[in-house]
Amino acid sequence: MTARSAVAVRTLGMSRTAASALRTLAITSEGLEALFDRFTDRSFSEAFEQLVQQIYRLSGRVIVTGMGKSGIIARKVTATLTSTGTPAMFLHPAEAGHGDLGMITDKDLVLMITLSGESAELAPIITYCKRFGIPMAAITSRARSTAGRAADVLINLPAVREACPIALTPTTSSTLQLVLGDALAMALVDLRGFSADDFYKFHPNGRLGAQLLKVHDLMSTGGDVPKVRPDASLLDATTEMTRARFGGTAVVDAEDRLVGAFTDGDLRRTITGGGSMAARVDAWMTSNPIKIAPNELASEALRRMQANSVTMMFVADAGYLLGVIHMHDTLRAGIA
Repeated sequence: MTARSAVAVRTLGMSRTAASALRTLAITSEGLEALFDRFTDRSFSEAFEQLVQQIYRLSGRVIVTGMGKSGIIARKVTATLTSTGTPAMFLHPAEAGHGDLGMITDKDLVLMITLSGESAELAPIITYCKRFGIPMAAITSRARSTAGRAADVLINLPAVREACPIALTPTTSSTLQLVLGDALAMALVDLRGFSADDFYKFHPNGRLGAQLLKVHDLMSTGGDVPKVRPDASLLDATTEMTRARFGGTAVVDAEDRLVGAFTDGDLRRTITGGGSMAARVDAWMTSNPIKIAPNELASEALRRMQANSVTMMFVADAGYLLGVIHMHDTLRAGIA
C-alpha cells in the first residue's frame, strides 16, 4: 500500500477538516523524504558541502535574502544562523535596489532562497554581486532559473507537490526550504564545535539562557559565605548561620578545604539529642556534604538540592570551598 492510499484509508470516517490536515501532513512527509533522498545524489551533497565550507571560511556575513514566503523562511534561517555562531543578516530584496545593497561587503556571501528562482526583486542583488565579485548561493527548485544560473553554489531542491488543494500556495516547498536552512545551520554548528557555553553567549535572557547558567554565575562568594573551623562551638556555628542567612554553614580546615556542613537540621538534631551549645561543631556536623563544582550547570545544582531535600549547597573545587548556592538563587534566575 502506498503512502497516498494509506492516507486515503485512514481518512475514512474522519471529518473533512481532519482528513485535510492528514493529507497535508502526508504530502509534506513525501516532500521531506524527497529531500532526504536528494542527499544521496553526489552532485547535491557536494554542493551542500561546498556551501557549508564556504560559509565556515567567511570573514564576513551570510546575507540571506528571499521574497514573499521564501523571504519569511529566509528571516528564520538568518535568525538560526546568527544564534548558532554564524554571523548573518536578512536583506529584503524590495529594498536592495533602494540603497540597501550597501549592506553587502566583499567579505560576505549572499544566500538567495527562492522557489522559482525568478523573483524580479532579486535582479539588482544578482547584478551587484556579479559586478563586485561577491559570491552567491541559491536554494531553489529550478536549477535553470535566473537565480540558479547566477549562483556560484546551487542547492537544487527536489520539485514537490504543494499540500495546497489548488497546488498554488507554497506549503511543502517552503517546508523544504526551512528544513534545508536548519540542516545548513546545524552542519555549521557541528563544524565549529559550537557548545552550550557558546549558545548561552547569544541567549543570555529568557528561559533558554537560564537553563545554561553556570553555578559560578549565581553563587555567593567571599564574606557572604558562612564558614567556621572544626573546633568552633555550636554556638559560634549557629551565630555564623544566622549572620549569613543561608540556613547552614560550611566547616573548613585551616586551608579552607570543605570538611563538613552544619545546617538548621543539624542544629535541631543537636538540641533534641542533648548536645551542648559549647560542644565542637565537628562532633555534630554532616561530614562529606553534597557539593558542586563552579562550572557545572545551575540547573544541575537545583536538581541535586531537590534530590537531597536541601535548600543550599556549597561550591567547591578540588576540595576547596569557593562559594554557596541557594535554591532561591536558581528559582529567581528562572531555572526550573
